Amino acid sequence: MRRTIGVNTWVWTSPLDDDSLADLAAKAAAMGFGSIELPIEQEGDWSPDAAADVLAEHRLLPVVIGAMGPGCNLVAAPGSEVVATQNYLVHCVKVAQRLGSRVVAGPFTASTGRTWRMDDAERAARYDELRAGLAPVVRQAEERGIRLAIEPLNRYETSLVNTVDQALDALGPLLGPGLGLALDSYHLNIEEKDIGAAIRAAGEHIAYVQVCGNDRGAVGDDHIDWPGFLDALDDAGYAGPLGLESFTGENATIAVAASVWRPLADSQDDLAQRSIRYLDALQNKRDGR
Repeated sequence: MRRTIGVNTWVWTSPLDDDSLADLAAKAAAMGFGSIELPIEQEGDWSPDAAADVLAEHRLLPVVIGAMGPGCNLVAAPGSEVVATQNYLVHCVKVAQRLGSRVVAGPFTASTGRTWRMDDAERAARYDELRAGLAPVVRQAEERGIRLAIEPLNRYETSLVNTVDQALDALGPLLGPGLGLALDSYHLNIEEKDIGAAIRAAGEHIAYVQVCGNDRGAVGDDHIDWPGFLDALDDAGYAGPLGLESFTGENATIAVAASVWRPLADSQDDLAQRSIRYLDALQNKRDGR
């Protein structure tokens, strides 16, 4: 099964704006990427109408990415904060509809980096709360032909949903056409005892997949079993894009948020180019080319 390879604009910049999108879309297309992840950090950072024209010019498939910044919470938060978060997610869904993105992916539970200890009773209560907060957004997504894709994060970035099993437990009743899972190789590598088994367990609920080296560097320069990773995606029936997600250390805010304390490659361009070369070569080998 051959998949489109995409890249997140966070590899180079944050926040995305209209000027940087025009430049980065041209760069991504020239490198051979077939899709591009477009983060919405704040409403209005970039114009969906302008983005649609840019992506059409470079024949790039769009994938909308949401960010759970400070104050963005669906659990253990004031009602006004939950409503604001729901409104933000609906905005992301509407942008996805405008662009033709079939998914909106992100860790849509609580602010990234917010952690606390929970016993089993509190965890169950928070999962109930999460489902209640997500339900109206999922309905709107499904009505618009969009699927939210919720990403389990590693233990240092959230204490709510770290593994595929936890995601299936937390989201089970809502999973379907309007809600699935976004799997990220970086977090899978930290939290799952068996990455392939976790992917297979997610199965039909996989709505999107992000990849990077185990250190957030280039795919293929690391210890992840990438042939096995793709085999597991085949078994799970996932045929969608693979989106390269890494981060630039040149932006102070994103460097701190993503804990990028050292260069992950000779340059961000090198990180992107090495990743797509490796994945293209691996897919060619699997195709027998």
